[in-house]
Amino acid sequence: MSGGGTETPVGCEAAPGGGGGGGKKKDSLGFAPSPAHLIIRDLGEIHSRLLDHRPVIQGETRYFVKEFEEKRGLREMRVLENLKNMIRETNEHTLPTCRATVQDSLNQVLQRLQAATDTVCRLQQREQERKKIHSDLLIAREKQHVTQWEDFMTEQRSKQAEVDEEHTKAVEKLRAQYAEMERGLARLSAF
Repeated sequence: MSGGGTETPVGCEAAPGGGGGGGKKKDSLGFAPSPAHLIIRDLGEIHSRLLDHRPVIQGETRYFVKEFEEKRGLREMRVLENLKNMIRETNEHTLPTCRATVQDSLNQVLQRLQAATDTVCRLQQREQERKKIHSDLLIAREKQHVTQWEDFMTEQRSKQAEVDEEHTKAVEKLRAQYAEMERGLARLSAF
């Protein structure tokens, strides 16, 4: 205990008169029962009941832990039960509804996709036909241009031949004219 006095531990005997040994009998613990010893023992019990709360706290702690685990277990059981109900409801109601919706939507999407594919195929065929007609037209125009060019070149060659022939005739005529003029000058110079 605390205070100004000296403490005597439980199980020890305070000697009467503050002194040493006497000739008294000892009890089973090895001490002789004395009134001071009994008072000290009682004080120890009172001290442990009033100030030592460990046994009470341990009991309360065990009770609290037991209650907490039970409540936690019940709460977890409720959560698991709710999850089980939600999974069952999902399996029985939500999944079939989702499957049916997805199946219907998928069928509609497939039909639209098929229609779009058919439209694209028709457009590609038209485009290919248009390109073929365009390329055939270009080839025909190119052949026509080649034919026109050949005709033009043939005409130019024939005109060139005519011009060359006319030129040759004109040159011959001029030569003949100059030759005659030279003969006329030569006759005049001879006079």
